[in-house]
Amino acid sequence: MIIEITKDNISELDNCFISKDYILSELTNNPFAKILILKENNEVIGYIYYSDIYERAEINQFEIDFFHKNCGKGSFLLKSMIETVEKDITLEVKKDNIPAITLYEKNSFVKKAIRKGYYQGVDGILMERKKDR
Repeated sequence: MIIEITKDNISELDNCFISKDYILSELTNNPFAKILILKENNEVIGYIYYSDIYERAEINQFEIDFFHKNCGKGSFLLKSMIETVEKDITLEVKKDNIPAITLYEKNSFVKKAIRKGYYQGVDGILMERKKDR
């Protein structure tokens, strides 16, 4: 089940791997913040934090719980986010995060630029998915 987190339903994050205080802070301080979680059997197994900025969305964080990786749940969550925003989406990913890059490419994201040293000395790849793909 995909749930959009707001200040009103932040309790959905009780007892999970995501910091409720961090998410509440982002929802309070970033007027463009959107949080989608994937919940199964009353357990949060993943989330996407993105900024819905007028003509585009930017993925800030995307994480799947370690025990639920590599079984299609990240793909399901990402596709749900893509369907929700219905606009161009950008993100940065570490150049050595091959599983994430593969997931993004399978979902029509293309590499647009390299950001030298973006992740504490490790290059980042700017990726973009156009709405019409």
